[in-house]
Amino acid sequence: MSNIPDSTVTEKTSGFHDPTSAGFTRSLEGRLLFWIAVVFSAFQIATAAHLIDFPSQVQRAFHVGFLLLLTFPLIAIQKHTAIKILGWVLALSAVGIAGYQWYEYTELLLRAGDPTELDIYLGVIAIATVFIATWVLMGPALPIICGAFFAYCLLGQYLPAPFDHRGYDFHQVIEHMAYGTEGIYGIPTYVSASYIFLFILFGAFLEKAGMIKLFTDFALGLVGHAQGGAAKVAVVSSALMGTISGSGVANVVTTGQFTIPLMKRFGYRAAFAGGVESTASMGGQLMPPVMGAVAFIMAETLGVAYSEIVKAAIIPAILYFFGAFWMVHLEAGKHGLKGLHKKDLPNPWKAVKDQWYLVIPLIALVWLLVGGYTPLFAGTVGLAFTVVLILGASIAIGLPNMVIRVLFWIGLGVVCAAFLQFGIWVIASAILALIAINTFKKGGRETLAACRDSLADGAKSALPVGVACAMVGIIIGTMTLTGAANTFGQFVVSVGENSLFLSLVLTMLTCIVLGMGIPTIPNYIITSSIAGPALEQLGVPLIVSHMFVFYFGILADLTPPVALACFAAAPIAKERGLTISMEAVKIAAAGFVIPFMAVYTPALMLQDGGPLASEIGYIPAVIYIVFKTVLAISLWGAAVIGYLGAKLPVWIRVLGMAAAFTLIAALPATDEIGFALAVVFGYLAWRNMRAVKGKLQTA
Repeated sequence: MSNIPDSTVTEKTSGFHDPTSAGFTRSLEGRLLFWIAVVFSAFQIATAAHLIDFPSQVQRAFHVGFLLLLTFPLIAIQKHTAIKILGWVLALSAVGIAGYQWYEYTELLLRAGDPTELDIYLGVIAIATVFIATWVLMGPALPIICGAFFAYCLLGQYLPAPFDHRGYDFHQVIEHMAYGTEGIYGIPTYVSASYIFLFILFGAFLEKAGMIKLFTDFALGLVGHAQGGAAKVAVVSSALMGTISGSGVANVVTTGQFTIPLMKRFGYRAAFAGGVESTASMGGQLMPPVMGAVAFIMAETLGVAYSEIVKAAIIPAILYFFGAFWMVHLEAGKHGLKGLHKKDLPNPWKAVKDQWYLVIPLIALVWLLVGGYTPLFAGTVGLAFTVVLILGASIAIGLPNMVIRVLFWIGLGVVCAAFLQFGIWVIASAILALIAINTFKKGGRETLAACRDSLADGAKSALPVGVACAMVGIIIGTMTLTGAANTFGQFVVSVGENSLFLSLVLTMLTCIVLGMGIPTIPNYIITSSIAGPALEQLGVPLIVSHMFVFYFGILADLTPPVALACFAAAPIAKERGLTISMEAVKIAAAGFVIPFMAVYTPALMLQDGGPLASEIGYIPAVIYIVFKTVLAISLWGAAVIGYLGAKLPVWIRVLGMAAAFTLIAALPATDEIGFALAVVFGYLAWRNMRAVKGKLQTA
C-alpha cells in the first residue's frame, strides 16, 4: 500500500509542496482513503466500459463527488483534529451533493428553470466546495480568476459598455453553474470523467509494468554513445514517456531523476541539464498518442475525432523534439562533451526483445484511435490489455516450459481479440479469471497488490486535473450565460484587421501571462474560448487556432517568472528555477516558432487551406513547410548556442538569427530572403569551421 515515505521522497525530489503528499498513511484513516481511491478508479473503469451506466449528468456528479471525497481528507490527514473534521465535513458534503443529483435526477430535469430553495442551497454548497478544493490543492490563482468570472455573472450589469450584460438573478446563476452541463459539470468535467482519468490509469499501469525502464534502456542504448549522449537520452526518453503520459511536470520528476544527474556527470551545466529535461518533458504533452489532457478537451470542444487532434499534432511534435535534440547536439559539440561508453550501455533491441509485450497496449491504442474509435473506447481497451499483460505475465512465469507459455499467450491473445466481435465483457471475464488464478498462485498476490496500488495511485494523480476541470467550468458557464467572449474577440478581430501577427502575439501573451498562475487546462479553456472564435474570423482554421493556444499554454510552464516544469527540475539539477527557465526557453525555440508557422501555412498541421496549398498543392505544401521549419529551427539553434562545427563569432550568429526570422515571417519575398541568408550563413559557418580547425592543426 502507498505510504508516507514514498510520497515524501517524491515531494522532496520534485521541489513542490503537494498538499496531498502525505498519501495513504498506515493509519485507519489512510487505509480508508486508499480503498476509496481504489473504488473511485474501479467506478471510472466500470462506467467507461459501460459495465455500469448512468446518465451523463449523474456520472459527472459522482466524478466530482469522488474527487472531493479524496481531496479534502488527504490534505487534512496530517493536520490537527479540527482540520481533519472540517475536511471530512466538506468531503461528505460533496458526496451528498452527488447523491442528490442522482436521486433527484428526473425531478431536476422537470423543474429546470424553476429550482427549489433546497436546489439553490445545495448548489451554493457544490460551488463552494469546488472553490475550496481548488484553493487548498492548487493555490489561490485559479480560484481568484474563476471567482472574478463568477462575480461578473452577478454584477456585470453595473459595468460600463461594452463590458456590461443584461443582468442575471442569483438563483439563475446558481442553477446554471451547479446543475446541467454548463457549469462545474460542463465539458471539462465530462472529459475528465470519461477520457483523462482513464489515460492517467493507463499510464500508471504501464509504469507499474516497467515501461519507464524499457523507455530509458532503449534511449540509453540508442543514443547514449553519441556526442552529448546523456542529454539526447533525456530528449528521447521524455518523448517516449510522452506517448503514455500527458503530464509534463510528472515527466520531469520521473525521467528527470535519472537524466539530469547523468547529464551533469558528463559535463553539461546544471541549468542546461534542467532546461533540457523540462523542455523535453513538457513536449510530452504534444506527443501522440496520449497527449496532454487538453487534447481530449479540445476534441470534445471542437466536436472532432481525437484522431484529428493527433493528426494536427504529429508533425509539430516531431519538430519540437528535433529542435530539442539539435540544441543538445550543438551544446555538446561546443563544450566537447562525448557520449557514454558503448560497453556500459544496454542493448536497445535486447530491451525491446525482452519487454516487447509492454508495447502491445500502446500499439492497440494507436490502431484504435487511427481506426476512428473514440478515445474512451480506445483508452478502455488499452487499459484492459495492460492489465491482462501484467496478470498474464505473472502466470506465464510459473508455467513449466516455453511451448506451454507460447500457447498460453496465444490463447489469451485470441480471447482479447474477441472483444471486437463480442464486446468488452470478453476482456472483463478474462481479467476476472486471471485475478482468480493469481489469487492462488505463488507471486500472484504480489502482482494483484501492484495492480491495486496502481488503481489508488492513479486516482490520487487525477485529483489536481479533475478538480481544475470542475473549477474552470465556472468560466465556461460565464461565457455561455453572458456571451463575455465576444468583447475580447471583437478586440482581437479589430487588431487583426490591421495585423494578424499582432493578434497572434496578443493571444500568445495572454496564454503566457495566464500560465504564470494556472495549469495548462484552465489556461487553454480560458484563452481558446475567448481568442479561438476571434482567430477563426481572421481566417485561421479552428483546429490550428486551438493548437496555437495549446502550444503556448504548455510553453507557459517553461517561461519565467513562474516556470512550473523548471522549478520541478531545480532541486534535481541543484540550480535556481529561473536560471533553468532561461535555458529552457532557448532550447524550446521550436515550440515558439511552430505555432506561428502553422497559422500562416496550415499544412504544417496537415490541415487544408492556406495560400501555399492553393498555389502548389497540399502534399508539396506539407513537404515545403516541413523543410522550411527544419531549416529555421536549425539556424536558430546554431545562432543561440553559437556553434556549428566550431564556435561562431557574434556577427555570424546574428546573420543566422536574421535568416531564421525571415523564414518564419510570412511576408512577401521573406522566404526567398531567408533561403538566401541561410546559404550565406552556411557558407560562412563552413569557412569559420575550416579556419578554426586549421588553427588547431597548426598549434
